[in-house]
Amino acid sequence: MNSWYHSQSAARKWGGEAHDYSKINDFIDSSKQVIGDVRHRAVYHHTLGVFLVEKVFGPTISVTKASGKVVQVPTRLIAERHIIEDLGWLPSPADYLKNTPVEKWMSGSQRKEVPLSTLLLNQPSEASA
Repeated sequence: MNSWYHSQSAARKWGGEAHDYSKINDFIDSSKQVIGDVRHRAVYHHTLGVFLVEKVFGPTISVTKASGKVVQVPTRLIAERHIIEDLGWLPSPADYLKNTPVEKWMSGSQRKEVPLSTLLLNQPSEASA
């Protein structure tokens, strides 16, 4: 589901307008910038992603209902709803990783040789310039 539709769904649930929820839903789907298929969900569509949303956006957002009443909506609930709408449940990062093969490079035992110029370590510092 597109993040805008998640925002509309949240507005129907808690009140306010879809744009009140769009920054959170856009954040959860921002991993589409890196990988354009459903694997992007491994980045934020899990329990750690929910906690990251709370850390980035705070514990609640203020939403004005049609009645004019301002309510506080927990950001974690918004994130959980998004993920459950997409996946049908709330996985943990371990659920994504459990069938991932362990590669040699993951342990740090396999080093790549990278020229220092690639790392920009041989650039003159401002003090010596």
